[in-house]
Amino acid sequence: MKFDPEFKNAILQLPSKEKDKLLLRLLKRDVILANQLHFELISGDSVQDRRARMEAHIKQKIEWATNRFSSLDSLLVDIRSLSADITENVKITKDKYGDASLNLLMLNELLKNNNARIAQSNLKKTSAISIYIIARIFKILISIKALHEDYLIEFEAGLNELAQAIEKNPILLNMAINTGVDINWLADAEIPDNIAEIHKEIRSKGLLKRNVKMF
Repeated sequence: MKFDPEFKNAILQLPSKEKDKLLLRLLKRDVILANQLHFELISGDSVQDRRARMEAHIKQKIEWATNRFSSLDSLLVDIRSLSADITENVKITKDKYGDASLNLLMLNELLKNNNARIAQSNLKKTSAISIYIIARIFKILISIKALHEDYLIEFEAGLNELAQAIEKNPILLNMAINTGVDINWLADAEIPDNIAEIHKEIRSKGLLKRNVKMF
């Protein structure tokens, strides 16, 4: 939301006590903003500290979700919840590197523990989680491409691991092919300069929607 200069100036002219009251009221309504300020002002944690804890959280939650597995739909619910945890952490810490690395770790841990389950299920049951994985791959590639090019080497091993997992899963591999994901982008860590435009075009065709017919 944009505020006109007159309104902003009026806010700045409020007495300090009144501004403090307004700030506290705002923080009660905006949990992310409150956590951002807590992180920046008093937590004592670094971005790297928070990222390391989130890495541990991802591994623990994937293991928990794997152990309690009842269906691919329930697994997807757990993964979406974990994805929300990652998004919240990124918003709080403004960790752009973590946005890519944590999502990549999540997919690799997911497939390390559940690839066979996805591969052995029928297409109807795997559709939702497969499309979710492909959409998340695009997010990861776009996030990596937005970083300085020197960081790419740090993602090579993780991207290659993901490529190998997909190549072992015919359902995911076909889904990747039919949604325009070139596995070589992962295997060779060669992300197209126009990856964001590729993603936008694929979304416009409706290829990343649940229950879309891909085969």
